[in-house]
Amino acid sequence: MQPQDSKVVIVGAGHGGGLAAAYLRQYDHTGLIVLIGEEPIAPYQRPPLSKAWLKGEADAESLKLKPDSWYAENNVDLRLSTVVSEINRGARTVILSSGEVIGYDHLIIATGARARALPIPGADLNGVLELRTAADAERLKAAIGPGKKLAVIGGGYVGLESAASGRALGAHVMVIERESRLLARVACEVLSSFFQSYHEKQGVAFELGASVEALEGKDGHITGVRLADGRLIECDAALVGVGAVPNEELARDAGLECTNGVVVDLDARTSDPHVFAIGDVTHRPLPLYERNFRLESVPNALDQAKHAASAIMGRAQPAPEAPWFWSDQYDLKLQIAGIPFDADAILVRGDVASAKFAVFHLKGDLVQAVEAVNAPPEFMMGRRLLEHRTPVSREKLADTTISMKEVAV
Repeated sequence: MQPQDSKVVIVGAGHGGGLAAAYLRQYDHTGLIVLIGEEPIAPYQRPPLSKAWLKGEADAESLKLKPDSWYAENNVDLRLSTVVSEINRGARTVILSSGEVIGYDHLIIATGARARALPIPGADLNGVLELRTAADAERLKAAIGPGKKLAVIGGGYVGLESAASGRALGAHVMVIERESRLLARVACEVLSSFFQSYHEKQGVAFELGASVEALEGKDGHITGVRLADGRLIECDAALVGVGAVPNEELARDAGLECTNGVVVDLDARTSDPHVFAIGDVTHRPLPLYERNFRLESVPNALDQAKHAASAIMGRAQPAPEAPWFWSDQYDLKLQIAGIPFDADAILVRGDVASAKFAVFHLKGDLVQAVEAVNAPPEFMMGRRLLEHRTPVSREKLADTTISMKEVAV
């Protein structure tokens, strides 16, 4: 059988799964593609859920990756509201919860990740929300109207984006973070301080270094967040954003290697040559940093979808990209390239007070990561310096009279 004629089953119809189907067709794959998703709607963009969707600027139709007609027109058998209960690698089949068995030549696991649950009393109360799907976003949107009190548990990017959207809709927002600063696991102190100050100016309140002991309610609905020191933060709803857990159970039960995600190579291939995995569910190589890591981002899902489709079709692999991420809050656009592994210095370029600056994480004269706020040239050129491992002068990098293009030469 030629690669273009193979039958490909994709488990997970999120951003990554939808992109994988599209890339296969773009690369002239002509065999049947079966795209299986647990949600009732076709693949859609996830990042706007905490921003445009909450503010009523986007809906399921506007966020679709492809028009509904695209799937039938491109011989993609889209199965929605469908659960895969088992992968049989020996028989090369997936088994649906209905009992139906579907065979494959190649399998792509794109099951994503789920919100980490709080193992505390009251976590199952109505009004305790998470934000991973369109349905989640709709529930949160209904809970944060004018005058409502929203408690955000977790000061990461999803929590801060939701806090910004909550304020835009007139809600009172309190962010509760266990660590001593915001974004403690994903950003430097310069960014933490900047975002806290910016949010406070918009009316968001913070409780830092605060552990949540329980969620309390009345008649089955949340009314407050009880902190470990005994204080009660009253609320009408609570958004829990304390990280994500990879949905690796299907892969692990099928005997595939898993370590905080499904272990894959640069082709997104698992320990089984007929099975690939992409997106938030994977634990993947990062050659720039000579280590493996689990990334949670749309660019990563896109990159791995492209690599998996290329490998299935026997195409040359695309050039590896540096990991990159973004976050929109109010009129701020944060763009991040790289991860500050092994950095030994931080250099701030620009003016933090004017909300236009970039933080460069350096290892000697090499850029390991850049965090740019309203500074596209610093992001773009910083990413190029990172990907090409180009040495940089710290003096030039700090001097804003020298353009980033000149710095990168």
